[in-house]
Amino acid sequence: MIKEIKAKSILVSSKLPDTDYVINPYTGCAFGCSYCYASFMGRFVGKKIDDWGNYVFVKANLVEVLEKQLEKIKDKTKTIFLSSVTDPYQGIENKYKLTRKALELLVKYKWKGKIGILTKSNLVLRDIDLFKKLKKVEVGLTITSTDDKVSRFLERSAPPVSLRLKALKKLNEEGIKTYAFVGPLLPHFSANPKGLKKIFDALEKTEVKELYLEHLNLSSYIQGRLLKRLKGEKNEVIRKFYEARKGEYKKELNEVIRKLLANYNFKVRRGEVLEHGKNS
Repeated sequence: MIKEIKAKSILVSSKLPDTDYVINPYTGCAFGCSYCYASFMGRFVGKKIDDWGNYVFVKANLVEVLEKQLEKIKDKTKTIFLSSVTDPYQGIENKYKLTRKALELLVKYKWKGKIGILTKSNLVLRDIDLFKKLKKVEVGLTITSTDDKVSRFLERSAPPVSLRLKALKKLNEEGIKTYAFVGPLLPHFSANPKGLKKIFDALEKTEVKELYLEHLNLSSYIQGRLLKRLKGEKNEVIRKFYEARKGEYKKELNEVIRKLLANYNFKVRRGEVLEHGKNS
């Protein structure tokens, strides 16, 4: 379901530790990732947790509202993040181009602060021309595996990871500052030495220099959706997801990561593997 709505605000004060404002051009996300924490957004638009991935509300008045907000802000050095509870380059962006329009306004108003972007889509390459016009921009791609079948399993409608890796490499070739978001660490693939090495090797080839790493968020509302998706899978796979809730599991995985990273020149942002409820 796609529905156009009018938003009261576009540039919203952020509760995230690394940014001042967030811009979410859409409410909902058609990528429908089974582990997505943002599925809680459904309660604001009359949708259930299990509806995540089946609706997108398009903030049709984004340009009008955002321009008014940008005109009022005197300090153009504040940081902005696209997006915290949706993917700014999901498929509907091809039609509405709200992310691009937001970036065009930031160019128009000569925004000097850092603009961060995180996506699972190679559509981000479309806007390289705008990235080059902004003073400080960085683009992150979420990489949870190196296997398109694995990524498609839990990231239902997102572009395959192979395209994301190619996008990351292209951005680096174009001189755009990048990072990779390796998270969540999937217990059945990436949360082991072999799977992690495959990811780190693939990222090294893209020439990305900095990473975020994050444990799987197994809050009750996420766990419910995730286990429904895992229904019918091998007991071994399901068991690994249950184990991922334990502190000892995370401690051991952190040590595996620490040892592996000694073989690479990546910088881990915030200096550790992020964990929901712990990092702020």
